[in-house]
Amino acid sequence: MKTLPIPRLIIGLIFIMLLNSCDQKPSQGTLQDRNLSLEAIPNTRPVNVVFILSDDHRYDFMGFTGKVPFLKTPNMDKMATAGTHIQNAFVTTSLCSPSRASILTGQYSHHHQVVDNQSLVTDTSVFFPQYLQRAGYETGFFGKWHMGEHHAGPRRGFTHWVSFRGQGNYYKPTLNINGEEVAYEDSAYVTDLLTDQAVEWLEKRSNDRPFFLYLSHKGVHADFQPALRHKGKYAGEKPTYPPTMHPGENEDYRYENVPSWVKKQRYSWHGVDYMYHGTIEFDEFYRRYNETLLSVDESIGRVLAQLESSGKLENTLVFYMGDNGFSFGEHGLIDKRHAYEESIRVPLLVYGAGQLLEKDSVDQLIQNIDIAPTILELAGLKKPSNMDGESFLPLLKGQELDWRDRIYYEYFWERPFPQTPTVHAVRTEKYKFTRYYGIWDINELYDLENDPWEMNNLIRSKEHQAVAKEMRQDLFNWLIQTEGMQIPLKTDGQGPRFDHGYKGTY
Repeated sequence: MKTLPIPRLIIGLIFIMLLNSCDQKPSQGTLQDRNLSLEAIPNTRPVNVVFILSDDHRYDFMGFTGKVPFLKTPNMDKMATAGTHIQNAFVTTSLCSPSRASILTGQYSHHHQVVDNQSLVTDTSVFFPQYLQRAGYETGFFGKWHMGEHHAGPRRGFTHWVSFRGQGNYYKPTLNINGEEVAYEDSAYVTDLLTDQAVEWLEKRSNDRPFFLYLSHKGVHADFQPALRHKGKYAGEKPTYPPTMHPGENEDYRYENVPSWVKKQRYSWHGVDYMYHGTIEFDEFYRRYNETLLSVDESIGRVLAQLESSGKLENTLVFYMGDNGFSFGEHGLIDKRHAYEESIRVPLLVYGAGQLLEKDSVDQLIQNIDIAPTILELAGLKKPSNMDGESFLPLLKGQELDWRDRIYYEYFWERPFPQTPTVHAVRTEKYKFTRYYGIWDINELYDLENDPWEMNNLIRSKEHQAVAKEMRQDLFNWLIQTEGMQIPLKTDGQGPRFDHGYKGTY
């Protein structure tokens, strides 16, 4: 074999090293190098925190709201009536992985870059439980992670973890318990198993340190599968169909001003006319969702019962939240992703901690990016400068606070589900403006005070042109100020990918 002269070999190696260094992004330091200590808030006593997250639970499907007359959720009702109901809670991206990453980082998805369900969390992202660990908290994670990681290994920020790969399974799941995989058989149900593990951790942990427990359920993600004890509980019950489910059935629904992509999606994977390609009927789909939700409500009850019986509730604040909403026929759609109310709004309930809660309800606009700063403040820590959210703890205490008067929303087009375009929206208490990117279609403007069902798109109304112009400019100002003007492009990644197209095409 012919060899290169030594000088040429050295020059070649140096050239390759320079090329590699050019391809790499500037180093932000390893996690071990990062300073995870935050400035303490003077004269504060750390509070224990339990954060319970469900999947695809829309804001109004709870017993006390009366939205679904036959649905009974006594434990959610208890948290709402004896605690605090956040009436206007929203996500910044209505999709599992981006929303979960926003909860853990306190950042918009264009900052943490988990823009779809395949995107990996960056090695340099810091999750708020890591700050809690550094501050002396015991931390435990139980359940669905689902941020591009197709493994069930250690979860960042948690000393104790019980998790599973991807979406997991409702029945006979395999759980990774601190590195040991345990396969369950027969009728083992994932919601019950995760709750067992969480309650056991509460019972066995030491009592000399504050704790943070994150219980992250698979329920109620489709394909909805209720626990055996709840299966068929709502058989025969009829859904309440929304007024925008079928065009022509409600004279107030101005279908001519509905975007074309919405009309086309009716007959697709996420549309009522061909939902999941005809594998299930709408009414059965609706009933299964509510039946599956019952085990989540029971899980909340079991956690609250343990805290009450152990005497820990006096110094523990419990949060319950959904990771995104879900459509049941509104505008002919199912699923989430879009910026309609049932997609971006979520339940958010707060309960416990003795006299800490002074408000029965909070009506300010709260988002999932606010969870991390709020829990850090409960731990006596000031939020880091890179968090986009704000602590709403003063609002829970009944204090006056100069709070936001609008929220912002973003969703990035996904190859597996191309029916929904890239979406940006801004919502105030009165109006919502939604802009679609990359398609030739109509945008949307709704007067939510007078049109809560979003039936009359005002984008062509002469009387509302000034409002639309102001909100459009405000949306772009937000994107510029938060460095969100770039559309993150992601590779297809690894594993199977599915394109569920219009009329069943792929």
